[in-house]
Amino acid sequence: MKKLISNLFISVLVAVLMNSSQVYAQEKSIVVSSTTSTEQSGLFEFMLPILKMKTGISVKVVAVGTGQALDIGRRGDADVVFVHDKPAEEKFVEEGFATKRNEVMYNDFVLIGPKSDPAKVGGSKDIQAALQKISVAQAPFVSRGDKSGTHAAELRYWKGAGITVSPTQAWYKETGSGMGPALNTASAMNAYILADRATWLSFKNRGDLVILVQGDPKLFNQYGVMLVNPAKFPHVKKAEGQAFIDWLLSKNGQDVIASYQIGGEQLFFPNAKN
Repeated sequence: MKKLISNLFISVLVAVLMNSSQVYAQEKSIVVSSTTSTEQSGLFEFMLPILKMKTGISVKVVAVGTGQALDIGRRGDADVVFVHDKPAEEKFVEEGFATKRNEVMYNDFVLIGPKSDPAKVGGSKDIQAALQKISVAQAPFVSRGDKSGTHAAELRYWKGAGITVSPTQAWYKETGSGMGPALNTASAMNAYILADRATWLSFKNRGDLVILVQGDPKLFNQYGVMLVNPAKFPHVKKAEGQAFIDWLLSKNGQDVIASYQIGGEQLFFPNAKN
């Protein structure tokens, strides 16, 4: 009897292990290197469970600045790159690290600052004129300083305003951090900062900070997604990565992106070209 029970237990255990192995083998997963705004805004937390339900694909997100996210792709340490710096993305394709860039969605940047507005930029729609006033007033300004898409955009705006900025200037502080931590620093310093609207809407520690400049066409913020080139990195999960991209660009994926809101306000606007 004991032998019969023992054999039965072993048979059940083997069956369970075999079933577990089959489930594990069938599980599909990819690594996506992405900008911090897609994570810190809550978009991935909202979107990825729906993606898994529709496609069976699990996604591990590495959320860093766009420059770092592209570097991860250049090393072949991600299957997909999902970022927001179009010139850098186009260079990534030109260098052969991806074969195609796909536009997915957009939102905009906003200039945040203290309610007291010492540089008197509030109500303006001209980001470059606002930065000129901040420079003249030498009002505290926090920069991410992390080679992210937001940092790249900020530097373009300073250049367009004819101003050279440097962390050696007492009023200009680089944090070398993501959007959330940079906003925390700006809140603590009561400083100006450029932010993507999505992260700002999800940010809780606002202190006396408010949106002061918005609506300038230059503040348009486009997001793109790319499959890391499997010809360059054979270990890239081409089928699963492409399935993730295809879902993002599909009507279902685009509808999910459009449906993500905070406080009744839409954070991202789908614009895939199908």
